[in-house]
Order: sequence, then structure tokens, then C-alpha cells
Amino acid sequence: MSNLRFKAVEEAFKKKAVAVSAPDSLTSKYYGKYVFNKEQMAKYLSKETLKVLTNVIEKGETLDRELANHIAAGMKMWAMELGATHYTHWFQPLTEGTAEKHDSFIEYSKAPGSPVIEEFSGKLLAQQEPDASSFPSGGIRNTFEARGYTAWDPSSPAFIIDDTLCIPTVFISYTGEALDYKTPLMKSLNAVDKAATEVCQYFDLKVKKVYSYLGWEQEYFLVDESLYATRPDLMLTGRTLMGHESAKNQQLEDHYFGSIPTRVHAYMKDLEFEGYKYGIPLKTRHNEVAPNQFELAPIFGETNLAVDQNLLIMSLMKKVARRHGFRLLLHEKPFAGINGSGKHNNWSLGTDTGVGLLTPGKTPEENLQFITFVVNILMALYKNNALLKASIMTAQNAHRLGANEAPPAIISAFLGSQVSATLDKLENSTSDEAIVMDTKQRMKLGVAKIPEVLLDNTDRNRTSPFAFTGNRFEFRAVGSSANCASAMIVLNSIVAAQLTEFKKTVDAKIEKGATKDKAIFDVLKEYIKTSKPIRFDGNGYSDEWKAEAVKRGLDNETSVPLIYDAYLKPESIKLFESVGVFSKRELHARNEVKWETYTKKIQIEARVLGDLVMNHIIPVATGYQSLLLDNVYKMYQVYDKNQAAKLSAHNTGIIEEISERIATIKSKTEKMVEARKIANKIDDERKKAIEYHDNVFPYFDEIRYQVDKLELIVDDELWTLPKYRELLFVR
Repeated sequence: MSNLRFKAVEEAFKKKAVAVSAPDSLTSKYYGKYVFNKEQMAKYLSKETLKVLTNVIEKGETLDRELANHIAAGMKMWAMELGATHYTHWFQPLTEGTAEKHDSFIEYSKAPGSPVIEEFSGKLLAQQEPDASSFPSGGIRNTFEARGYTAWDPSSPAFIIDDTLCIPTVFISYTGEALDYKTPLMKSLNAVDKAATEVCQYFDLKVKKVYSYLGWEQEYFLVDESLYATRPDLMLTGRTLMGHESAKNQQLEDHYFGSIPTRVHAYMKDLEFEGYKYGIPLKTRHNEVAPNQFELAPIFGETNLAVDQNLLIMSLMKKVARRHGFRLLLHEKPFAGINGSGKHNNWSLGTDTGVGLLTPGKTPEENLQFITFVVNILMALYKNNALLKASIMTAQNAHRLGANEAPPAIISAFLGSQVSATLDKLENSTSDEAIVMDTKQRMKLGVAKIPEVLLDNTDRNRTSPFAFTGNRFEFRAVGSSANCASAMIVLNSIVAAQLTEFKKTVDAKIEKGATKDKAIFDVLKEYIKTSKPIRFDGNGYSDEWKAEAVKRGLDNETSVPLIYDAYLKPESIKLFESVGVFSKRELHARNEVKWETYTKKIQIEARVLGDLVMNHIIPVATGYQSLLLDNVYKMYQVYDKNQAAKLSAHNTGIIEEISERIATIKSKTEKMVEARKIANKIDDERKKAIEYHDNVFPYFDEIRYQVDKLELIVDDELWTLPKYRELLFVR
């Protein structure tokens, strides 16, 4: 081991678990301490103000400016009592992260004897004007046009980070287009609420609202901070661009659900303590499949709030990791050859009457409602599988999909044997077999009686990107570093559009004389047959499935830039416009951002790879080669020619291998640089992204292969970069 690496590892050994101030044993006593939730609102707002604000949050009513002043005053009082001196509008630009600009509460005082006072008006709460020019906009805003607006989202409670009151907001351009993730997410939630509520009223007229729920499962890696600091690729790209696999990694399957390392356990406790103070209901923690990989997951919540909480917890995870001598890795594939990290999005729908629309019922009528929603979701998935894949595809996630525990880059749905059998039976049954009217003229679906224990009797398919797991669908293809909103916007939008079409079709049949029940049943039969290609319960990793998916007409594209084309298909544009989520202009702009982001990610990796090769790998390899040459030379000085040749044969072979590999590395690196120069001259963002994907990115693996072979033969004492065996095991 080199001296540099030895010192780094030694430093990592010295780091011990940080002592966490022991919180009260009752989590409920400090849960939500830094959140302006309903409990705090009741303390700091008048009853009249609280009533109106509750209606704004729950019913979407408009909040007038005068009432906003009352809310701002109460919020400021609460925040200042907890030590806040600043406020910020906390929003989600198209960078996958969050953004904030802090302003102090102070203003000049008009009263004599006091130069400044603390003020926070309803105007400042409701709307701000951050500089929009430097955020990705895809051409909606020119650099010289800086104006953009953030507007308060009352449905997501404000919270305090350190000394700053953070107010969740949307972010829109001066001309009204969305420049963030929250705006279209909220529009998609409204769309699925409206469409699903109308369908629910076929079964229960009491239903007035449908909620979208999300439960995310956040996977992540931890590495020692001192080792991280000696890996430029980890620091600048979030993943290792080189590194031979460790002799031991995850092949013994001994890390998954194993005993949590002491330092990591201390980190998890600290993180949970922080999360609870912000009202994030963290429920689960455990070791994941790969060494140094872990997972946390909360109790499910409404989608808008769940997305905000995930973004906040990712920020807290990074901050807490530093306190414990770790660096957090959220890249989807930080290490080659082992499990990558995802963020499984468990998605469901529920009514204001307390009914889970993806939960099997106890009566035939309830089961018909359940089947109605499952089948419509399958139809939405089938018609828009390419679009749904585009919603989760990034340069990082492309490394993960289809490798080591991750689902493939083909969207399909797993239902389990019981639900699949039920749909097959419905598809092949006649109306007389399936529908029986009792004296009250209620429909009974004898063939669709699904056991109440269905929650537990569906198997799991780890290779399925979209699996039904009893009362929800688990969208497993979402990447660990992603903003959940990207996938949720598309999923809620396509389901809303499909439910709208379903109701229109059913109503048309009813107008022609069919009973409501028969109309629903006939449409479902047609949908079951049409959407059958999206259903797949087998091994998603197999080559046979890839071939079969093509036959079924499912999207099989693997090029990230080309996958993004799904957003701009005429049918996609029509869909988003029909549900009021995106305009055509917004879709084109967002794709420009996606292509540009992809290009920059690959461009940065190419630069880092070139730097590492020229400044780390080749100098180290040639230095070792010089030592071997010196040894061979001395052999010939001591022994006769034949004996020297025999004794130095091994070293001579290594010298030749090093020369060959260095020559290949230099040649490939030079070609990669030239390919980059060609790509950089392209103005069209789509074409540039394709050029980077097709002609720059392929050199990465070719160069890495040679470097990883050198790692195996160069003296360990000389190799400057920490190896996988050091990075992957917490000490």
C-alpha cells in the first residue's frame, strides 16, 4: 500500500463514531420540532386564520393578501423563537437538487430609537423574485432575462434549517412557464385527483377527492472521508471511473440485512434524530446488498410532501455523514461490478373516504373498483412505457439499470399470480359468467373475488421495474440521486389521461343503452387484452426477455439521449397538454435541459478520466516499470546472459505488458479527447448529447479495462488511488 493511501486508511481507522446527543426516548416529543405544522399553526395563528389556511391546503381555496400577512406574522414569531434570523424560498430547479437565497428579517425602522426591526410580510411569504438566468431553462429564459418568480406552496409546511426559515415554493418564469419540478408535480396531482374522483363516483358518490401517495426507499453508499479525498473521480463525478473489483465484494451475500457496522449505526441514529425534528417519518434502516451500501425508508405520505421530504433528507444525509467522518454517495453506480443504488417509488391512490384504490376489497363491488384502477394503470403503462422510462433515465441511472439487482431498461409490470390469473379469467369470460345480478341489482364478479390476504400472497420480482406489491405499485427503476417528482409527474399524468379516456368510453356505452356495470366490464375486458404486452412476471435480465419485449412492441432503447425523445412524441405532447401539466414549449425546453445535462455529465467524466490517466496512472505505471528495468539491468550485471534472461523473464514480461497497456491507454485517451473536441463544436443539444453517447462515452470502458489490469500488476506500494477493497468496507 502506498504511503499516501496508508495515511488515508490510517486516518479513517482513527475516526470513531461521533457521540450523538441522546434524544428523548419518546420520538413523539421532538418530532416535527422545526416544522410549521398544524400543531404549531394552532399556537401561532388565530382560529379564523387557521380555518382559512386549512381550506387552502385541503380544498385549494385562494388565500388573500391580508390573511397572508397574518400567517407570515405567526410564522415569523414561531421561527424567531427557534433562533431563525433569515428566511428563504426553498425551490426545486431543473438541477435535481434544491435552491435557496437567504434574506434577513431586518428592515429599517421608522420608529425613533430603533434603527432596525424584524419584519416578514405576507408579500414576502407568498412571492419572491430570485435570479432565473443562471438556472437551467432550456431556452425559456435568455441569460439577460433574469426575472423569475417563486410562489409559496401552503400544502408543504415551512421548516427551519440552522438559522433560516425555509418556505417550499414553486419556481416559474416571468412568462409563466414552470422552471422547476414542483409546479408540474402539483398540476399532475390535480389531474389524477380530478380523473380518479370521477371514476370513483361510479362506485361511491361520497368520494370527493383522490390523493396520490408516495413511499420512497432511499439507497446510498458511505465511504471514509479521508479515502474519498484521495479519489478525484469520486469527488468530481460521484463514481469511480476506474478500479478493479475487490476479491471479496457482495458474492457471499453476507452484507444484506446484516449487522449494521458501529460507525454506520451511529450515523443512522443521528440522521433519524435530525429527520424526526423535520417531521420526516423515517421507519426503516438496514444494510443493502453491496458492501458499504445502506437504505432508509419512511412511512408513506402524500406525494407532494413526500417529494419535499426526500429532497430534505438527502441534504441532511450529506451533512450528517460529514459529522461521522463519511462521505455520502448517491450516484446510481459508484462502484462497478456490485449493486447500484435506486430509490424505489412506492406509489398508490386513495380516496378522502379512506379507501385505498389499489387495495383489494371485501366485496365484489369493491374488487371491481380495484380491478378498474389496476387495469387502467396497466393501459397507461402500456401506451406510455417509453415516456415512463424517459422520466427516470439519466447518465447516472443508465449505469445501474439491468445490472446487479436493478430492473432492466425495459418498462414492464409484474402483478403476481393471483392478480394475473384474475385478469386472464376476466378477459376470457363471457358477461353471463362474470356478471350476476342479485335482487338489489348490484353486480357480483364471481371470478374477480380476490382474497383479503392478497396483501401477503403476491410474490416479488426484483427484476421488474413496476411491480404490484399488494396495495401499491413499486416503481423500482427510479435512480437514487433523482428528484422523485420527475417520475411522479409522468406517472400521475399518464394515469390521469387514461382514467379520463376510460370514463369517456364508459359514458359513451351508457348513453347507447348499456348499464353502468356492463359498460365498465366490457371496457375492462378490452383493456386487459390490449395491455397484455406490458405484463411480464419472468426474469427481466434474460436475453430472451429483451427479444420478447421487442416483439411485444415495448420500447427497448438504451441510448439516454434517444430515450428522451419520448417526451416530444406527438402523443406525449397531446397527453400532457390534455391534463394541463406541460405545454409543448415547456416540454421542448425541458428536453433541452436533459440533453445538455447528459452532455455535461459525460464531458466532466471524460475530463476527469483523462486527468487521472495522465497524472496518476501512467506516471505510477512507468515508475514501477523503471524499477523493474533497473532490476533486469542489474541481473545482467551479475549473471551471464542466459541465466540473467531466465531469472528476469517474469519482470521482462511485466515490463512489456505495462508498455503495451500504457500505449493503449494513451492512444484511447487521445482519441477520446479528439472525439470530445468534435462533439463540443455541435450547437444542437440533442445532436451533441448523441455524439457524446455514441463517440465519447464508449472510450470509458476501454480505457478503464487497461487501467484495471495495470492495478493488478503495479506494486501496491506505488498505487496512489485507494482500491475497492479499501473503499468498500467500513472500519
